[in-house]
Amino acid sequence: MSKSGTSAAPVKLPNEPVITPQIVAEHGLAPDEYQRVLAIMGRTPTMVELGIFSAMWSEHCSYKSSKVWLKKLPTSAPWVIQGPGENAGVIDIGDGQAAIFKMESHNHPSYIEPYQGAATGVGGILRDVFTMGARPVANLNALRFGDPSHPKTRHLVSGVVAGIGGYGNCMGIPTVGGETNFHAAYNGNILVNAMTVGIAPTDRIFYAAAAGIGNPLVYVGSKTGRDGIHGATMSSTEFNEDSESKRPTVQVGDPFVEKLLLEACLELMATDAIVAIQDMGAAGLTSSSFEMAAKGGLGVIVELDKVPMRETGMNPYELMLSESQERMLIVLKPGREELARKIFEKWELDFAVIGHLTDTERMVLSWHGDIVGNIPIPPLVTEAPMYERPWTLTPLPAVLDAAKVPAPKDYKASLLTLMSCPDLASKAWIWHQYDHLIMGNTAIRPQDGDAALVRVPGGHKGLAMTSDCTPRYVQAHPETGGRQAVAEAWRNITAVGARPLAVTDNMNFGNPTKPEIMGQFAGAIMGMVEACTVLDFPVVSGNVSLYNETEGRPILPTPTIGAVGVIEDIAKAVGSRLTKAGLALVLIGETRGWLGQSLYLRELCGREEGAPPPVDLAVERRNGDFVRGQIVGGRIAACHDLSDGGLLVGLAEMCLAGGTGVTMKLPAGAGAPHGFLYGEDQGRYLAAADDGIALLAAAAAAGVPASLLGYAGGQALVVEGLVNLPLAELRAVHEAWLPTYMNSAA
Repeated sequence: MSKSGTSAAPVKLPNEPVITPQIVAEHGLAPDEYQRVLAIMGRTPTMVELGIFSAMWSEHCSYKSSKVWLKKLPTSAPWVIQGPGENAGVIDIGDGQAAIFKMESHNHPSYIEPYQGAATGVGGILRDVFTMGARPVANLNALRFGDPSHPKTRHLVSGVVAGIGGYGNCMGIPTVGGETNFHAAYNGNILVNAMTVGIAPTDRIFYAAAAGIGNPLVYVGSKTGRDGIHGATMSSTEFNEDSESKRPTVQVGDPFVEKLLLEACLELMATDAIVAIQDMGAAGLTSSSFEMAAKGGLGVIVELDKVPMRETGMNPYELMLSESQERMLIVLKPGREELARKIFEKWELDFAVIGHLTDTERMVLSWHGDIVGNIPIPPLVTEAPMYERPWTLTPLPAVLDAAKVPAPKDYKASLLTLMSCPDLASKAWIWHQYDHLIMGNTAIRPQDGDAALVRVPGGHKGLAMTSDCTPRYVQAHPETGGRQAVAEAWRNITAVGARPLAVTDNMNFGNPTKPEIMGQFAGAIMGMVEACTVLDFPVVSGNVSLYNETEGRPILPTPTIGAVGVIEDIAKAVGSRLTKAGLALVLIGETRGWLGQSLYLRELCGREEGAPPPVDLAVERRNGDFVRGQIVGGRIAACHDLSDGGLLVGLAEMCLAGGTGVTMKLPAGAGAPHGFLYGEDQGRYLAAADDGIALLAAAAAAGVPASLLGYAGGQALVVEGLVNLPLAELRAVHEAWLPTYMNSAA
């Protein structure tokens, strides 16, 4: 090991191929990027070194096309403990406690192998959270599938839902919320975005920066196999007809092992043994060892022959690039090896000291005593490609003249059509496969509120969480769509009475080398920056997933927003359920009847056109702060933010959630009934109150537009002169679509 601190060329392994332009291309490196590699190394790299550069400079790991834009996002606030740059974001929720959370994509793997792709997506995001010292308390997921009539859609829905449920349920962590949409743009490239929220003491948060020259580097968890090799590279390219052949790049997960790993890590974290810890996610041992050393400004020697292996004949290339699941890398304090070994062996997990830290700032790989890799670490960061891709912003479409959108001939039939369409139909078939009550802390369940609510153990606080995006808005005008995604997440947290605190994002877009796609990304970021700034809603973690397209056809741009908020007394939180007669229904916010890009326009008129509804962030802030204050003050009994489908859909959802009907009439000056009932104007809430007159007076005093619509009661949804719909009939169509679809013949 005498050459460990030098740049001496490593030995070549038997049967190692000569590096050719074709091999470089197969590793996803552009010719000019490979020239950078040669300049850094001062020689031709070995295969394992090439693989390391390939993984670390992939879009998935390096954010080379998006970093220049991500830097614009607001990331700090007094309550932010850790922003982007670690495994997950950390916020202070008071009482010496922190919420740790992040959202990540597993899009490409889930399309190729839906069960394992989705399952390992859940496993990976769980590790991101518990590697920082948090016990996970909830999972969410945001799913986008293709047209229901597409021949693969049913198979993908079945596999993805089973994978999410299988992994989360076995881990004993509730899946409490999320969203599921369908659109033909996702036919060849579905989206599976997984989010985990955990809780940790603020003084027991663990980071990935390695420290201490000579400190041991320890591998724990499952053995390494050949699954997932090139996973990060595969996730950084678009699909084509050969994508099925990429099945071996999808990892295989074991939630029972991950449960053991979670408990073993938390037990070790209760000691003083850990210096740094990092999960092995994308690019496996490569990214985890490199990132730990880079963050600490140190070097590392990895003795690859000491890595626990589950397959025979594995070589250094495979060991460094495998994405086998349920593995962690830990830097221990010297002399703590036996303490740690006993803990992991008690939990029946592999434990191996595979190297140590050095002062060389080099990654040195040894294999049975021979050096097989020797890479300087700083240039892998400082010389990594970062592109300012050409971009063209999407122009704002012309505002749709609502007078040119036909009213329904039958309002009852129109509501039934909307409530049974794929995007609005009940998703109970999905969430009934998830254990959403395990751990006993779920206070607001799926479909009972705009955000899920989970009790924080040991007190009266609750954590509210949601995920949101309206891709059709983003497609029409990315800046408005980015603004709206953040605003709706903020509204959903607000609508249960919680104070929105921070965001994690999952930026799903097509090929960034196309200026129009890069313009979508840029525009969405611009809108998100505005909204996060005005709403005091910093971005503390996230993920970018590019090249989501097949045969040149991109997905709808989908910047999914995951959000977390806190309510000090969970007893004051409200859901969206109308549970008793006599409650006054009050509409908070202004309605102009905005039908551009609405679900009414798409589902009833067969049109996707016009500008999306504008988002006035000052109005969002004013209306939301008012609603939250009224909820915490006990003056609102149920609340629902208005978004997809507009007012009448929101009212129908409240009725179905609580089993109570409502009778309302259009207020004076409402304008065209279909615009008022189905328009998707932003910044609005439906609030149910025991004293509607007092709520109206409070709104007037706060300068917030509000109007009394009617009262809860009975077993029908009634809009005087337009709709008289028994809840039983509404429920039947709302709940039937998804089970009928999934149980029908392919």
